[in-house]
Amino acid sequence: MPAQNKYNRILDALMTLLEDKNIKSISVSDIAHTAGIAKGSIYYYFSSKDAIIEALVERSYASSIETAKQLAKKTDIPPFTRMALIFQACRNSSLEFLRQKSVSETTNVKEKSMLHHKYLNYIVSELKPVLAKIICQGIDSREISFDYPEALAEIVLLVLTVKLDNTLIPSSPEEIEQTILGLIALLEKGTDNPKGSLNFLTLPMG
Repeated sequence: MPAQNKYNRILDALMTLLEDKNIKSISVSDIAHTAGIAKGSIYYYFSSKDAIIEALVERSYASSIETAKQLAKKTDIPPFTRMALIFQACRNSSLEFLRQKSVSETTNVKEKSMLHHKYLNYIVSELKPVLAKIICQGIDSREISFDYPEALAEIVLLVLTVKLDNTLIPSSPEEIEQTILGLIALLEKGTDNPKGSLNFLTLPMG
């Protein structure tokens, strides 16, 4: 069987097992049995169960990351519009992943936090250079005025990922909305954009 097919079967097996078990109780042997492959084959692709979990999270957001990278190339679209599209794509992927039966019904709070931590690490590390590039493009075109593009990208990503997924610091929809509006106000002031001009960055809370 092709290597990529076996790799995906391993990830699919973990997702299937999560429908009835919590993460802690699932063994590498369980994953191998469900995938229909030898346990030794697992270690050809992954060093541990934790590495399989990380790969599952990465696969869940692969489409959003690719969307972001493609948007970074579309310099004909205003930088903040591209940022909004990236945020929405990531939010949609996050909601789809976290609302699956395997995550929402059989995963306890500690395990959800662990999944969220892996999500944070992956999204921030992958998207920070992409957003920084878009911000730099905005600076070059004089649409954005800011001296620290990488720092701005990181701040925005940390606030959005933590608040929108609502796992590490649970908040009401109203509290999340206030945080996002506060972030937008800071972005407007920090990048010399008129008050209210970046309100379109507000994402639906549903």
